[in-house]
Amino acid sequence: MQFWPFLSTLLIVLSAILVAVGWILIVKGHKEKHKKTMVAAAISALLFLIIYVSRTVFVGNTSFGGPEDIKIYYTIFLVFHIILSVTGAIFGIVTLRLAFKGNFVKHKKIGPITSILWFFTAITGVMVYLFLYVIYTGGETTSMIKAILGF
Repeated sequence: MQFWPFLSTLLIVLSAILVAVGWILIVKGHKEKHKKTMVAAAISALLFLIIYVSRTVFVGNTSFGGPEDIKIYYTIFLVFHIILSVTGAIFGIVTLRLAFKGNFVKHKKIGPITSILWFFTAITGVMVYLFLYVIYTGGETTSMIKAILGF
């Protein structure tokens, strides 16, 4: 098991769990607990992003190491996950911004959409992790710095 990919996947799962808890809290009318939980979810997602970007720049990304005949399906799935995660992150930023600015009418409208996007992002992220490190042995890893600078 590779530590950094495992930790970053764990952080995304934690963020999704916190979003689910936050959703339950707001439904029950616990506004302050909801706010704290959602901030914790955002911090967890931000920590994921920091680890992911740092690992990508300094260590690299792991290529798919499974059978060639399913590589195209993995790649399509990965592209779907990337689009979903970027969309979920943008929605997350907008949703948080609306809350902090006190625009709760719009926050309440897009919050559930953001949450659902984030749940799917977390689920597909775990699946990517499983495909790269558990089900199959990961392929080659090259750092962005090595790829760009040649050393």
